[in-house]
Amino acid sequence: MKGKNLRYLHEHECQPGQAARAGFLLLEHFSLPAFTQVLDTIVTANLLRPELFTTKTFGLGPGEVVSDLGLVIRPDACLDMAQIATLDLLVVCGGYRTELKADDALIGLLQRAGEQGVMLAGIWNGAWFLGRAGLLDGYRCAIHPEHRPALEEIARLTQVTSEAFVVDRDRFTASSPTGSFYMALEWVRTLYDKGLTDGIEDILAFEASRYRRIKPALKVSVSGPLREVVHLMDANLEEPLELEALCLYAGRSRRQIERLFKEQLGATPQRYYMDLRITEARRLLQHTTLTMVEVSVACGFVSPSHFSKCYSAYFGYRPSKEVRLVR
Repeated sequence: MKGKNLRYLHEHECQPGQAARAGFLLLEHFSLPAFTQVLDTIVTANLLRPELFTTKTFGLGPGEVVSDLGLVIRPDACLDMAQIATLDLLVVCGGYRTELKADDALIGLLQRAGEQGVMLAGIWNGAWFLGRAGLLDGYRCAIHPEHRPALEEIARLTQVTSEAFVVDRDRFTASSPTGSFYMALEWVRTLYDKGLTDGIEDILAFEASRYRRIKPALKVSVSGPLREVVHLMDANLEEPLELEALCLYAGRSRRQIERLFKEQLGATPQRYYMDLRITEARRLLQHTTLTMVEVSVACGFVSPSHFSKCYSAYFGYRPSKEVRLVR
């Protein structure tokens, strides 16, 4: 890895121009993994080529903000018009338990940011706040599946997708930590050459963590509704969705979805979902240093014992016997 990335470290030692400025609005119970994926991408870019980016965190008030993992963060400053004027990108960081509520002050700040030409991004359910401010009208966007109906209700001129991330002109949205990583990578790509983003991927995506998964491509031709369900499954391995929820998002009945899975993939939806989770678990065990407990959580198993039982039934041996390909 060191030798492979030397070319990225010295390719552009003297990078002209002002550093790109990214700000993060941390809402209560924001997704810490999604936030760190974006931040990690920017920090890694600076490691490869120093001083390309600057970052700053913001709160809506002067106090601390609690993340979804219970860790307390003290933002650098309160978000106001003076701070917005210093930014090139403003990322609204939401989370699974972030309340979908925006007062007039927040709406005004977001609208003013859009008027001033600041690029706007939303991660997890951050797109809801952009939609509430009318900043996604005529745009495609991504949002966590749990909050997709809520965004569709308030932003009827927005095309809400089930994708992990969407980049549409000056709007960047992501529905998961994985999507946040690739969303941030696309922002970097809009500013600098492919060599830099290749270098970032070499470092961050090489030893893929529980949040940095390579999106599987369907090897067979499947119908649109079925493809959407499979994409939703793939984007929600850590917290598997119920079949009823998957059918609702796809706009099809349970019977229709079950028939499509049987006809086109030769499996029940439950079995296919388990295949995705078990396959990802094996990849994590082989190619990361995550513990068995961490892998079981990352792939949505209720307990290590349940994970071990399913793994043994699938591969014929316990996950503790899996060959580790990294130290």
